[in-house]
Amino acid sequence: MEKLKIVFMGTPEFAVGILNTICQNKFEVVGVITAADKPAGRGQKVSTSAVKDYAVANNLRLLQPVNLKDEAFIEELQSLNANLFVVVAFRMLPEIVWKMPKLGTFNLHASLLPQYRGAAPINWAIINGEEKTGVTTFFIDDKIDTGAMILQAETPISQNETAGELHDRLMELGCVTVLESLNIIENGNAKPKQQDDSLITKTAYKLNKDNCKIDWDKPGKEIHNHIRGLSPYPASWTILKDDDNEWNIKIYESSFSEEEHEHKIGTVITTKKELTIAVKNGMLSIKVLQLPGKKKMKTHELLNGVQLSQNAIVI
Repeated sequence: MEKLKIVFMGTPEFAVGILNTICQNKFEVVGVITAADKPAGRGQKVSTSAVKDYAVANNLRLLQPVNLKDEAFIEELQSLNANLFVVVAFRMLPEIVWKMPKLGTFNLHASLLPQYRGAAPINWAIINGEEKTGVTTFFIDDKIDTGAMILQAETPISQNETAGELHDRLMELGCVTVLESLNIIENGNAKPKQQDDSLITKTAYKLNKDNCKIDWDKPGKEIHNHIRGLSPYPASWTILKDDDNEWNIKIYESSFSEEEHEHKIGTVITTKKELTIAVKNGMLSIKVLQLPGKKKMKTHELLNGVQLSQNAIVI
């Protein structure tokens, strides 16, 4: 048994839960690596990562390299004398970094690898209508999300679960799985299993403006999955057109009802409290949305102040 001396690497809130679990369970964290501070938002106020905030609050040794191959950073990293690196939602590491610790570098990925390798596994699992997902710990190698697996844990995805809700559940599942992985490695019982690339049917490529736009020609269930798979961030969007007015709107919550109708696809039907859109095989009810420059609101709140004509459509 070799006592672990860990360097943790991560950036967003998802990683904070894992780091906190490692610290709370009395593992020694000799250093934390996270993204450099950068200006963000309209005022270009300097933004710090969630992992940095946690590290500072808990007096952990913090490194924020801009270049992971920088000689000064490599020297400082070596000086920490860690025997294991743990990576959660960070960037791709150069070989000189991931090969450094004696016991290896492992990553937590929010999917059941080899499915959904890539940047947005939680979102794409929901967008594609999957009924289950999970987390995987694996030793990093020279490609993205391809290394030998240590442990996996599975969880169902409910019909109307959003990416935000699944994110929180996978963070909890990830905490347990990372903890189990650390205990296995510390006790010398790790038996990593190579991934079978022949099983790959889905990937989790980056989200962008184009693939977040709603395609109204798709079946209603797929549109509903698209909306919940991008909620609350980065959010699905569409163009709402009403006579001479056009708005780019974000849609955060919907429900789908399969039924026959004679409306043109994209037709917007409103009452005093409800906004429904005609889709290929039914009606999509919009529950929460956001107009440009406005706050996110429930549909009935929007309809209190905005009156749409019978010509309103989404495109």
